[in-house]
Amino acid sequence: MPNLPRLKPGCAGALFATLAACTVAGPAPGTVEYAAATVSRAYDCGLRVDRGRIIAKLDRQERQRFVEANAQYAVASYRAPHACGSAERERIQGEVVALARR
Repeated sequence: MPNLPRLKPGCAGALFATLAACTVAGPAPGTVEYAAATVSRAYDCGLRVDRGRIIAKLDRQERQRFVEANAQYAVASYRAPHACGSAERERIQGEVVALARR
């Protein structure tokens, strides 16, 4: 096993926090981009989505951002589609319902 340098006690927490921040992918929850990613993932999972209703719930200035982000996620999803497990499908379905009620 290679000799790895030992971290000072205070540095270990900072290192793990930094690494955790680097592993978070995608938009932050609560943003228009997150809603667009959720809708795109719902399509990947084969769920029915009332996209028009979700867009109608957004502020006027947020609608264009949603449409643009949704198009980007759709292209990325088309290039690399992947299946959903039942737990993810259920979670995504709940999020889509919440977006439509917003």
